[in-house]
Amino acid sequence: MIYLDANATTPMLPEVVEAMLPWLRDGFANPSGTYAAAKLARHAIEHARAQVASLIGADPTEIVFTSGGTESVCTALHSLGVLAGQGHALLSAIEHSAVLHGVQGLAREVRHAPVTAGGRLDLTLFADMLDGAAFVSIMTANNETGVIQPLAEAVELAHQRGLPIHSDAVQAVGKIPVDVRKSGVDMLSLSAHKFHGPKGVGALYVRHGLRFEPLLHGGGQESGRRGGTENTAAIVGMGAAAAAALEHLTSSAAAGTLRDAFEAQILATITGVTVNGDVSHRLPNTSHLSFEQCAAAGLLILLDEAGVACAAGAACLTGNPQPSHVQLAMGIPAARAHTSLRCSFSRLTTLAETQAAAAAVRVAVTKLRRVQGAGVGPVVVYSP
Repeated sequence: MIYLDANATTPMLPEVVEAMLPWLRDGFANPSGTYAAAKLARHAIEHARAQVASLIGADPTEIVFTSGGTESVCTALHSLGVLAGQGHALLSAIEHSAVLHGVQGLAREVRHAPVTAGGRLDLTLFADMLDGAAFVSIMTANNETGVIQPLAEAVELAHQRGLPIHSDAVQAVGKIPVDVRKSGVDMLSLSAHKFHGPKGVGALYVRHGLRFEPLLHGGGQESGRRGGTENTAAIVGMGAAAAAALEHLTSSAAAGTLRDAFEAQILATITGVTVNGDVSHRLPNTSHLSFEQCAAAGLLILLDEAGVACAAGAACLTGNPQPSHVQLAMGIPAARAHTSLRCSFSRLTTLAETQAAAAAVRVAVTKLRRVQGAGVGPVVVYSP
């Protein structure tokens, strides 16, 4: 299988698996205990906390371990919803469903700031919508298109009005440098399985001095910020993945090479292709393409038969017959939205795989168009 769905999840690195194994076999002690085995587990968790903190430029005490990105997001929104003053919650129109659904139980109005045709937050309209807001949540990079948002600028505008701001950085951490000090964000969510760690573990950054209300109360774990016995093995795995991601980000000069090679081959061999999203502000691993007169559902079937795994949008929305809210917010017509594929690469993807996948896409598009007898237009690349 050629795996091009890394935005859905990534395979664990061998060193991550090796780091976890001792804690799956023998290191089962509850890290809240006072005996030697428990202290070893606690030490392993605190070491992982420091590794995760280093990946995003935080202090270890600002890291709260959770069960994953969704819990981190919902915890942040819950805390902001409980502690923020009167006013509406302000989100971007392209937020992940965890954010869109996470605010629904907060008993306050929710407003959605529009994005440009390239999929980036419209800062002018966003600034106007800050009036009367209580708090803000703006993602770091979009999970479907890979478009990187102007987070630092959004943070500055929010802070000028004294508003706290959270960022869903689940798709960004481990793929691009993320530094909470440089962005100034107050809370930030991340998930291990998006950067070659295990599923079922994530973290929430909570800035020092920020008032915080836990979502899960219990035995006082995570310094009273998240109740429940910590999953030592998974947390250790997240720490190992974070360390590997930081090393890869600082040593690799090949970011975007695979995506660019894939797109170049697609655009050179297939007509009627649109590259969606601001090509100057994208995650280096994400390619979001629309294929004129080709339903994405049909393409996915043909590509799966050819041994290529990719997606038509967010993994959590698979099977939803409605067009992507992200594409609609960008002004992409519903008909074109139904022809879009998301191909996302990981650090384990090879150039040979991307070339073979591009060839398979060409075959699938040609076959589907032949069946439908479709005529197509030229290649279109969005330019901001």
